[in-house]
Amino acid sequence: MECVRERCPAFPMRRGCTVTGEDTDTRADTTRTADMKVSGMHCATCALTVEKALMGVEGVADAEVDFAGERAIVRYDPEKTGLADLEKAVEGSGFGVVHEQVTIRIGGMTCAMCVQAVEKALNRLEGVVNATVNLGAERAYVTYNPHVVGVDQMKGAIEEAGYRYLGTKDDDSGAAEQAAFERELRTMAIRFSVGFAISLPLFAIGILGIPLPVPMDWFMFLVTLPVFLWLSAPIFRAAVRSLKHGILNMDVMYSMGIGVAYGASILGTLGIVLTPEFLFYDTAVMLASFLTLGRYLEARAKGRTSEAIKKLIGLQAKTATRLRDGSEEQVPIEEVAVGDTLLVRPGEKVPVDGEVVSGESYVDESMITGEPVPVLKSKGDTIVGGTINKNSVITLVSTRVGKDTMLAGIIRMVELAQGSKPPVQRVADRAVTYFIPAVLSIAIAALCIWYIILDATLLFSITVLISVLVVACPCALGLATPTAVTVGIGRGAELGILIKNGEALEISESLTTVLFDKTGTLTMGAPRVTDIAVSGIDEPALLSIAASVENNSQHPLAEAIVARAAGDGIGPEEVRHFDTYSGKGVAALYGETRVLIGNRALMEDHGVSIPPELLDDLDAREREGKTAVLVAAGDAVVGVIAIADTLKPSAAEAIACLKEMGLEVAMITGDNARTAAAVARQAGIDRVLAEVLPGDKAREVEALQKRGERVAFVGDGINDAPALARSDVGIAIGSGTDVAIETGEIVLIHDDLRDAVAAVQLSRKVMSRIKLNLFWAFAYNAALIPVAAGILYPFFGITFRPELAGLAMALSSVTVVSLSLLLKRYIPPATQRARKEEEQKLKRIAIDPVCTMEVDEETALFTADYRGEKYYFCAPGCKRAFEEDPEKYL
Repeated sequence: MECVRERCPAFPMRRGCTVTGEDTDTRADTTRTADMKVSGMHCATCALTVEKALMGVEGVADAEVDFAGERAIVRYDPEKTGLADLEKAVEGSGFGVVHEQVTIRIGGMTCAMCVQAVEKALNRLEGVVNATVNLGAERAYVTYNPHVVGVDQMKGAIEEAGYRYLGTKDDDSGAAEQAAFERELRTMAIRFSVGFAISLPLFAIGILGIPLPVPMDWFMFLVTLPVFLWLSAPIFRAAVRSLKHGILNMDVMYSMGIGVAYGASILGTLGIVLTPEFLFYDTAVMLASFLTLGRYLEARAKGRTSEAIKKLIGLQAKTATRLRDGSEEQVPIEEVAVGDTLLVRPGEKVPVDGEVVSGESYVDESMITGEPVPVLKSKGDTIVGGTINKNSVITLVSTRVGKDTMLAGIIRMVELAQGSKPPVQRVADRAVTYFIPAVLSIAIAALCIWYIILDATLLFSITVLISVLVVACPCALGLATPTAVTVGIGRGAELGILIKNGEALEISESLTTVLFDKTGTLTMGAPRVTDIAVSGIDEPALLSIAASVENNSQHPLAEAIVARAAGDGIGPEEVRHFDTYSGKGVAALYGETRVLIGNRALMEDHGVSIPPELLDDLDAREREGKTAVLVAAGDAVVGVIAIADTLKPSAAEAIACLKEMGLEVAMITGDNARTAAAVARQAGIDRVLAEVLPGDKAREVEALQKRGERVAFVGDGINDAPALARSDVGIAIGSGTDVAIETGEIVLIHDDLRDAVAAVQLSRKVMSRIKLNLFWAFAYNAALIPVAAGILYPFFGITFRPELAGLAMALSSVTVVSLSLLLKRYIPPATQRARKEEEQKLKRIAIDPVCTMEVDEETALFTADYRGEKYYFCAPGCKRAFEEDPEKYL
């Protein structure tokens, strides 16, 4: 009887054939099954497309795609193909593979070779898409397929490589990790303190020739043996572990140095091969102490590199006050769900993202946005979790909780960015690969050259060998980039600038062109009344007439007029017989007067004349690219209201700063050329790309790139997402859409274009610090290794004692980390200028006679009305401080 596999019900399960009784399982023992989550499928045809693509991969025995469950189950021969090939096949067919990400805490890493060892161990796991390790943060950032590999396998791989798995970011091991870190610091402090307490007196005895009642060599041996074994044990254990896995790292090199020093001393003491003059007991203990001291200082410094992320995590509230059935209950933050009603008292943290439903209060958002002035929140306003309620009780309804809150998203974004590697780090990674073999070769060559060729004493030759082994420091190379990236990205988060990856830092340094979208990016994104001209009527009367009529319209221009009237305290009145004229305007009876509001065509249709003085104003406003709305009462035009999407206050200054930095600035918009030119003129932009459809913006970016430009695109809307993705660096305005924010490599939390300038300045600063770190690391090794090898001895009689070599090694990596930590205090010039202008503005408010200051005695809140704008100040006791010295207070 014939077996038809394709139609056999036993085939998918690989059971015995129900027809012939034969075993249908034809798979080799090595066949594996991959379970992949596929995104982007919309119908059964999509599933068939994915299935066909997978079956086309060599080595795939069977592929089944479940459209409803969005899963693909593939059986394949791992000797012919792998998970990466399967994922490429899915992506090549136009769909995506969904992965998960995990951040793992790792202990025991000391240099760049350790980073490579952990990355190699994790990337070898089937199902791991990518794994990068940040030595400064001591974290591994892993992207993986959860259906193929899990955290348990990653833990096993890390421990198998000889390092400590300290848990993931999301578990409760953060406190345990901190406790372990502090315990390790204490242990290292005790070790190097005891080491120096023993080695320094012995060093002094040897240098000063202080006589002892027992032989010097035996005295030093007996005194140093227990200390040396205890102090150097972690170094030798790490070296053995590394050699076991075929890795040459810092521990291997250093253990060779101190091992040779102590071993030679023992041989000299016992008179085996060497003589008693070979006394390096104190040197070996001192070298081990210096290494431990260096790692202690390095660990403390590295701990400070991630302070920014710790501050962000510390902003998260632990509990919330939930209102249920008219009563209050205190609940853990994990129990808050979307739709819960929460009460926030003065001084408390806002627990989650939400919308204010009752109450009014000032909220300090400085920790999220960097803005120092508290923001007034009232009913209908959105509020961000982690901010601080200042002065009054508010009630909110939660809209985003847990990992979906803005603060959680910022933390996640910053952590992933700190784990990324800019391309410049590849230089250091390649250098480290060859560094230690090169140093070992130099050390052995120096020993042979001095002893065999130059006929130096064996004592001198061994001293040179030890000095070369202990002075070389790959740690500085390994720490140069990740510490600067970690501190720089953390500093950006503090300033309200979220940089998503290290590559964005490097590209931002080499930008040539910054391309701005107009609407919502350079401009406010909504029409506003900019100018009013009247004839035979005063301005309030004109606004009253126009607002009363336009209040019946839903047109954006009508809303702008009503909003301007409301801002001036003018409310709409009742009108009759409201009518619209498509593309021209509206009409209504205001009292008994016929009112027309619209363009020239509407006036011409109704035979309404325009006074000469208003005609001149009308022409001027239209030349400026503004929309001029004519208002006629009766048979004559009585006013012109100019409306435009106004430029943001910070736009012109941001453009000027970018030009000062040598960057070309251009604007792209779908608006007509006249309107675009008017906005560009106000902003100080010379190059304008007008009448560009949303879908063509990405093509315009590509055209610039083909001309050799490195382009940054600044935008905020859904139309901008393709252009943001196509540009070399996408800068998304944080007040824009989620799509734009997800697409941009740099996200500005608050809507200030000067932050786009600050982002470029910060990127340049971080890259210059990385280059300085790398220069220091390379220069240190390039200068001191030859000196330790004795290159200066024939000419100047200068040698490098092993003790000094050990000290130099300890200080080199500490210096690199310290240089990175200086970024914590960096303030971009654009931010400095913005702060200075704000301070000057506040001072002008305090002394300007046009300013009126009102004080709420109950809340001690100041409201300053200055030239039609309101400014708010709040702080405990601010009334008394202001009365004593207003200028000093502000």
